[in-house]
Amino acid sequence: MTTQTLARPLGPLVERILPWCSGGLLLLARLWVATIFLRSGWLKLTAWDSTLYLFEFEYQVPLLPWQWAAYAGTATELLLPLFLLAGLFTRPVALLLFGFNAMAVISYPALWAGGFHDHQLWGWMLLTLAVWGAGPLGLDSWRLARRSPPA
Repeated sequence: MTTQTLARPLGPLVERILPWCSGGLLLLARLWVATIFLRSGWLKLTAWDSTLYLFEFEYQVPLLPWQWAAYAGTATELLLPLFLLAGLFTRPVALLLFGFNAMAVISYPALWAGGFHDHQLWGWMLLTLAVWGAGPLGLDSWRLARRSPPA
């Protein structure tokens, strides 16, 4: 057994497989979070009268008039998850959705009783995506590979 083998105990095969395994976990996080936000946005869109009511009387969104908040919230939940699904601009999109998720928790105090743990889980997944990106199974890796100069 050589010193080089001892320095790399995982071996070359595992070193090749490991990025794809982590990429699979990042893909799972992207699909999970995107599905949650898309469903929520679709519900807001299909029940627009209820959405307007909730933004006017229930949600306490700071800084924005309730009408703008309703439009911006619905658009955010319908558009940004599409980027996550594709793995395109994953880091900035994950940060935006993390902020959106935090705003949902802050602006709707009734959420704390039943849904806070879900929002924590989604927040951790979004932070993970913001730090590590989409991984090899997203369009970001393809886009970045095209931009980097050849070795």
